[in-house]
Amino acid sequence: MKIEKNENQDYIIRATAANQQIRAFAATTRNMVEEARSRHDTSPVVTAALGRLLTAGAMMGSMMKGEKDLLTLQIHGSGPMKGMTVTADSRANVKGYPYEPVVMLPANDKGKLDVAGAVGIGVLNVIRDMGMKEPYNGQTVLQTSEIAEDLTYYFATSEQIPSSVGLGVLMERDNTVKQAGGFIIQLMPYVEEEVIMALEKKLADMHSVTALLEEGKTPEMILRYLLDDLDDHGIEVLDTIPTAFYCNCDKKRVEKAIISIGKKDIKEMIEDGKDIEVKCHFCNTAYSFTVEELQEILKQAKSK
Repeated sequence: MKIEKNENQDYIIRATAANQQIRAFAATTRNMVEEARSRHDTSPVVTAALGRLLTAGAMMGSMMKGEKDLLTLQIHGSGPMKGMTVTADSRANVKGYPYEPVVMLPANDKGKLDVAGAVGIGVLNVIRDMGMKEPYNGQTVLQTSEIAEDLTYYFATSEQIPSSVGLGVLMERDNTVKQAGGFIIQLMPYVEEEVIMALEKKLADMHSVTALLEEGKTPEMILRYLLDDLDDHGIEVLDTIPTAFYCNCDKKRVEKAIISIGKKDIKEMIEDGKDIEVKCHFCNTAYSFTVEELQEILKQAKSK
C-alpha cells in the first residue's frame, strides 16, 4: 500500500535487504507520541517510555496479516511508572496508556531520560489475537527496561527470530515531543555470516535513532544508512504504511463496560443521585452518564 507522504505525517517503511536475507521496518512517529503525551499529560520520562512502546507496537502491528488481528504489548515493572499497555491493529493504528502518567526522576548516567529507572524490573507480555480460539501469548523478563533491548530479547527467545530493535523519543525544552521513531531489523534463517558481521558493525557505529532523526533522516534513509552497503543488493522498499494514535472507544463501548460491573455497583451509583464520568484508559476521553441513563443501563445488567 502506497501513500502520499508529507513531512509531518507518521509512517512506517517495510523493506527487505541483502537479497531478502533481511526484513526491516522503520518508522517516524512524532505526531503519534505527541498525541499520547497530550492525552495522558505525561511527564517527559513517561512520554519517552510510552512513545518507545507505541512505536514498536505500530511496527509489530503492521507485521500482522489479518484485518481483525490485534497486538497487545504490556509491561509490568517495579519502578514508579508501574508499567504500560499498548495495542495495535494490522493497519498500524495504535493506542496506549501508562499506569502512572507523571514520574519525576533525575537523568541517568548518560544524561538521558531514565526510562529504565521509571519502568524498573519486570516482565514484557506480547499478546497476538488472530481470531483463533486462544490468542498467542509470549512473556519475557525485562533485560534492561529500556524497551528496545527488551523487544530484541523477546524476538530472539519467544519467536526465535534474531532481531535488532532501535527506538527513540527526543523531547523539546517545553516537554513536547521533538522526534520519535524506530526500526526493527530481522534476519532470515538463510542469512550469510558476512551479512551478519556487516550489520553488527553498522549497528555498533550508530549513535541513536533520535540522532538519525535529528539529522533529518526519514525512515527510508535510516534503513539505507543501516542496510544499503551490507552487500551489492541494497534495500528494496515494499510498503509505505501510515500510522497514527487511534482509539476506537465510544459511549456505547463504555456503556458495555459499566454493564459488566453488575447490578449492585450500578444501583449504588444511581442511589448517589449524581451524574458519573467514565474515562477511556487508552485515550483519556471522558464520557458522562446521567442518573436516567444509568437506570436504563441497570435494566441490561446482570446481578453480581
